[in-house]
Amino acid sequence: MTNDRKILLIIDSNSIIHRSYHALPPLITKKNEQTGAIYGSLLTLFKVIKEIKPNFIAACFDIPGPTFRHKKFKDYKAKRPKLPKELSEQIPKTKEILKLFNIPIFEKQGFEADDLIATITKKAKKRQIYPVLEIYILSGDLDNLQLVSNNTKVYTLQKGIKKTIIYDKKEIFSRFGIEPAQIVDFKALCGDPSDNIPGVTGIGKKTAAKLLLQFGNLENLYKNLQENSEKAKNLNQKLRELLLKYKEQAFFSQSLVLTKDDVPIDFKLEICQWKNFDKKKIAEIFEKYEFYSLIKKLPEIYSLKNPVSVSQQRLIFP
Repeated sequence: MTNDRKILLIIDSNSIIHRSYHALPPLITKKNEQTGAIYGSLLTLFKVIKEIKPNFIAACFDIPGPTFRHKKFKDYKAKRPKLPKELSEQIPKTKEILKLFNIPIFEKQGFEADDLIATITKKAKKRQIYPVLEIYILSGDLDNLQLVSNNTKVYTLQKGIKKTIIYDKKEIFSRFGIEPAQIVDFKALCGDPSDNIPGVTGIGKKTAAKLLLQFGNLENLYKNLQENSEKAKNLNQKLRELLLKYKEQAFFSQSLVLTKDDVPIDFKLEICQWKNFDKKKIAEIFEKYEFYSLIKKLPEIYSLKNPVSVSQQRLIFP
């Protein structure tokens, strides 16, 4: 890595905390506090910091309450079970620790962390500071794959919190057979049960991917169907009927899946610099939560902080 290449790590915090909670056995302190989700999310963060050595880190959180998607679709995420009290209590404690690491937290009522991540990604790209800026999104799910580009990757957890994978354009095509720009339309067609996105009833992932390979995007697919083009005529009759019957549902699903990249937040890349933090204060709170193994890792993590000087050079995206 050259001196001119900098890395921004954006944490999809709620998803990492949630994944950690379910992946690890309950950790309970002598004072009867559950800390497994906190420990797992920090363990994951330390692992990523060691691997990618970021210069900047930002953490995005969901805020309890309805979002603009719930207002559009009352059944959005309706099938998800209520957050366990033991898990929800660990979220503010995780925020407290991130703040001690001088990692800024971004959250906005009415929006999801995914929308904040999309907004930060867009804003970071617009800032003309460093010649090359790479963005890694640390997430416990795949909702952010739509943001992957030449300079943006998604670092996600496959099983538990130990097995990980980095999704770039090549990896997305290898798994789904589509480009990152087609992820939104892919989910608009096949739906997403985890978020209760309906999609087109009767269409699965393989069919959705094949349709996008043939037609490129949702708009072009329906344009061909409307014009009864030769490509449209070659589709199975039953498939054509499903697509036409659920056209409104497909475009509605598209609007739910697409992340907003214009959330009104005060983001500046320089405030996210991964720099000095008070090792003593961190060690104290780790001792409080009995994270003795993490205390041992602190010197190494401290040595990996990467402060940078701001220069007014044009950003270049590889």
